[in-house]
Amino acid sequence: MGEERECCHHRTKERSEKEYKDMINRLSRIEGQVRGIKGMVEKNAYCPDILIQVAAVTAALNSFNRVLLANHIKTCVTEDIREGREETVDELLATLQKLMK
Repeated sequence: MGEERECCHHRTKERSEKEYKDMINRLSRIEGQVRGIKGMVEKNAYCPDILIQVAAVTAALNSFNRVLLANHIKTCVTEDIREGREETVDELLATLQKLMK
């Protein structure tokens, strides 16, 4: 199979086992939090209690995005720039604009 590359200019990315497990664990926790919120709604929980849990999910998703973005910049973006694929910077800027809405 040759050298393991962590690039994503083909719209996919090979991740290390640790990175993959960390991402899946974070998403599983977030998924559990969302299920918990659904349960709160089903049990007619008090609105502020639900809102606090929604804020926790939002914070967890923001944290996930920060980790994913940092990793993307350190691997894909850096490699693409070194290989002369400057369009990756435009893609990164477009992504950041979407994230900052």
